[in-house]
Amino acid sequence: MVTAISVLDRVARDYEIILVDDGSQAQTRGILEKINLFSDRVRVVYHERNQGYGRAIRTGIQESKYQYIFYTDADAQYDARELELLLPSMTEGVDIVNGYKIRRSDPLYRVIIGKLYHHITRLMFRFPIRDIDCDFRLMRKSIFDQVELESNSGVICVEMITKIHRAGFRFAEVGVHHYFRTSGKSQFFTFRRVFRVGIDLLKLWWKLVIRREESRRGRAGELL
Repeated sequence: MVTAISVLDRVARDYEIILVDDGSQAQTRGILEKINLFSDRVRVVYHERNQGYGRAIRTGIQESKYQYIFYTDADAQYDARELELLLPSMTEGVDIVNGYKIRRSDPLYRVIIGKLYHHITRLMFRFPIRDIDCDFRLMRKSIFDQVELESNSGVICVEMITKIHRAGFRFAEVGVHHYFRTSGKSQFFTFRRVFRVGIDLLKLWWKLVIRREESRRGRAGELL
């Protein structure tokens, strides 16, 4: 938190740090309440019950009030100071600066699964970026006047990038460092969670790709 505040003090005149507590345990909530008192720049938003990673991202976006939104995960696998690497690329012709991992610092099996996930989703949804699961992004808030997100699960990133791309917004990409997790444990790499993500991806693909193509063909038929 101190790191985030220090970098934002350097690069922004007005800012707010929003922490989304997605139905955590009482002990974690107590820690967040103390952080909330640490600075008047910090605000914690609570979900009374766990609603999923995607819902937490959506809440953070909805609660934001400034021109730009930067978000990252709170597990210290990214260095908040590298926000300064993204800023030069946020030029007049760019709407979203997406980080990509220069090198993924995870066990080999996670690196392999991560690469498979990226290539499969890119083939399915045809998004333009090189690292779909790098949660280190700087975006214009105005994007979300046109883009509505709906996912509550981890496929939120695929939905977000696909919809932003289709809406015609412009991307830039910047390499950032990725670090080994120093605390906590990923909840993604379990059979149950991977199966659930697979189902959610298929539903999203049906909605954003298949139904969209059917809609296009229907409009073309009407014109004929």
